[in-house]
Amino acid sequence: MVRLAIERKRDGATLDSTTWEAIVAAYMDGTADDAQMAALAMACVWRGLDLGEAVALTRAMVASGASLHYPHDVFVVDKHSSGGVSDIVSLVAVPLVAACGVKVAKLSGRALGHTGGTIDKLETIAGLRTTIEMDAFVRQVERVGCAIAAQSDAFVPADKRLYRLRDHTATVPSIGLIAASIVSKKVAGGAHAFVFDVKCGGAAFMRDVRQATDLAQTLVAVSHEFGRRARAVVSDMEEPLGRSIGTGIEVIEAREFLRGEDADGRVREGCLQIAVEMLALAGVREPRETALGALQSGKAYEKFVEMIEAQGGSRDALERMSVTARAHEVKASHAGFVTAIDAVALGHAAREWSAHEPTGGIRVAMRVGARVERGDVIAVAYGAHANAKRVADAFAIGAEAPPARPLAYATI
Repeated sequence: MVRLAIERKRDGATLDSTTWEAIVAAYMDGTADDAQMAALAMACVWRGLDLGEAVALTRAMVASGASLHYPHDVFVVDKHSSGGVSDIVSLVAVPLVAACGVKVAKLSGRALGHTGGTIDKLETIAGLRTTIEMDAFVRQVERVGCAIAAQSDAFVPADKRLYRLRDHTATVPSIGLIAASIVSKKVAGGAHAFVFDVKCGGAAFMRDVRQATDLAQTLVAVSHEFGRRARAVVSDMEEPLGRSIGTGIEVIEAREFLRGEDADGRVREGCLQIAVEMLALAGVREPRETALGALQSGKAYEKFVEMIEAQGGSRDALERMSVTARAHEVKASHAGFVTAIDAVALGHAAREWSAHEPTGGIRVAMRVGARVERGDVIAVAYGAHANAKRVADAFAIGAEAPPARPLAYATI
């Protein structure tokens, strides 16, 4: 059966839902091996999946494991980012939306490649637990209003197996397979509405706007087939979203943002946009004003603390976090404009350094488009293992300012 499905997909046929269910079941019970699934995945990369196929594969993967369920009178939202550098949106938007009275359930992953992982970041807070039993996770969402936890192995095990295989066989870049992977985890997580932050650019998995928009549209369409409300934002990832890159150093930036102490304009708008979309899906009137009110009143920060305490951390542990003392200033070698920042290189470097020191990493002082003079500080590298030259090499400085780029290219 699987061999026939491979042949049909290879030749451009559409596989029906019964076939996709049988394929996933065969892969999970060992009837279909990795070689067959790799061949099928490559056929999907070349031939694509239509909406019906993406929905069928999503449904089959959800059925391969456990799912969370909330009481009928509890409306829950979730958000997903396709990966980026200095992406603190989950750390900010989850407590911010919860502070506005909307329940948020966030199952997150760890770092992948140059991109940071929300779970890795939260685990730099002393005592905080990210592994939470399903029943306890549901109760926390109901009681506190939000929770961020690591994805359990009980959820969509078929996706975990298939994703590892796709990673090893260079078959990740298929919009249908990507959408099925993402939405299956969201559906299993039990939320009633999703906001997808689809990153686009040199530091994202989707490199161009057209490709990212296609993925965003597919994510929303597949979610609707499962009766979920959904929106997607195609956002820029040609440079780091925030100014801090690492694990604990990004928690510190989120803490300062929520306390109103520091708010880089780019990351502020990115966080607010996702939070506003989440609130709108939950039916909140004037969502932007509501979100700004929760930030300015301090309610969002207090909700962040409440979530941390519910998961074993403490206010004191959060507030005592500080960037590691050893700092290496990175200065401009000549005058001009910052024309590009290699966020991939910075992401890899910060991930290495924060593995040795949780609050080590990088802080970006100059954005793309900024005018700099020779000797101006363009970034600071923190930690005993930090390398200033490695950071300097990630900045390009030219004679002319580059064209301005929007933070968000589209909302679907």
